[in-house]
Amino acid sequence: MSLIGLKALFKNYSFKIIMTKLNKEKGGISIVGIIIFGFIIILVLSYFKISVRSVVESPEAQDNINYVGGGTKSIWNEYLKQPVEYFWNDIFIKIFWASFINNMERIRDGQPTDYESNAPALNR
Repeated sequence: MSLIGLKALFKNYSFKIIMTKLNKEKGGISIVGIIIFGFIIILVLSYFKISVRSVVESPEAQDNINYVGGGTKSIWNEYLKQPVEYFWNDIFIKIFWASFINNMERIRDGQPTDYESNAPALNR
């Protein structure tokens, strides 16, 4: 089945219209909705005898996947790795994770947490 046939099949039910209706009615689409939508796409492809495995394992698809993967690795190594590692090691671990572990140990030992110790008290 060609792409033209798939377009004709979904002529009146375009993805944009479906998403617009979902956004207006429920305020967005959930993860479960995305999974169900993906399952429906796989069923439609199966109906038209399009094998996802053969498409992904084809030499052209493998070449495209390797090309995109190489570009992604390059972007990660050249632009994103250093700021993400800084955020993870110097901000998240030192500030948030250390505080979390400290408070969990206080709860385990029956002591008040930082939040309870520093909360303002009413003087009566």
